[in-house]
Amino acid sequence: MSKGRGEAGRKGRPYNTGVTTAPGARANGRRTSRGTRRFVILTGLSGSGKTQAIRALEDLGYFCIDNLPTELIPTIAALSSREDTGLGKVAIVVDVRERGFLAQFPRVYRKLKAEPGVNPRLIFLEASDSTLVRRFSETRRPHPLAADRSVSEGIAEERRRLDSIRSMADLILDTSNMTVHELRDRFMALSRDGRTRAEMVVNLVSFGYKNGVPMDADLVFDVRCLPNPHFVERLRGLTGRDAAVVRYMRRSPATREFIDRLTSFLTFALPQYVQEGKSYLTVAIGCTGGRHRSVMIAETLRKSLARMKGIKVRVQHRDS
Repeated sequence: MSKGRGEAGRKGRPYNTGVTTAPGARANGRRTSRGTRRFVILTGLSGSGKTQAIRALEDLGYFCIDNLPTELIPTIAALSSREDTGLGKVAIVVDVRERGFLAQFPRVYRKLKAEPGVNPRLIFLEASDSTLVRRFSETRRPHPLAADRSVSEGIAEERRRLDSIRSMADLILDTSNMTVHELRDRFMALSRDGRTRAEMVVNLVSFGYKNGVPMDADLVFDVRCLPNPHFVERLRGLTGRDAAVVRYMRRSPATREFIDRLTSFLTFALPQYVQEGKSYLTVAIGCTGGRHRSVMIAETLRKSLARMKGIKVRVQHRDS
């Protein structure tokens, strides 16, 4: 790879997916000021990590399109600039898989940059030859430009053909030394323009073991060891959301200690999942019927975890 063309992009310009108001942009409600719209174009070498990048953008709320025909880019860009479409953030992947890409993209992109209502940002992903060869070997997929040749030959040809497009990029990102998780984490940080990490959604699900464990549970905690309100006649018809059930359970030292220990564990563990790049985690809490103990514990955790930074807590009572 040529020297001096690194992550900061060409001409040392910092990456910014935000857009700024342009002279002549419409102000009649049909178009929005450039500062509120995002239009990101991802391209680069095959095997450089575009799939992980587009997934990261999707997790950030972008409307994402993979392998879009080049001739449709202006249409999507025009739609993204309109308020009535709801496409405030759009990301597309275009590359050599599309037959007209190499011949059409430079002209289409230059024209797009000149449009008053659109300010796209082009991100180019690449990696070293040895890294790309290894990745193709691991996936056992053919290189799109080397159906009847070696992967190395396809990489060399693609690198040569994409050189002019690479020079147009606002950001060039070398993924050679990144794992899948590091690439995703890095791209999420870049695409937020340096803002803090997006919140991880923690879904607290109470359930009854008699109805089975939730299929999508990441962590499962069994609270059947705690005092059971079901055997107290006046509490049987209530649920763990009722004050009488909460008072009954909190009278038990075992319940209080269980809550403290579980809260301590989750307070430690959840930031580790955030750091790993996980955007959604389901924590299942089960008792026998799913009406009293599991519901009370889930509601208690909702309050204690809601104070954590980077975490958004939701609660679902499956069997209550």
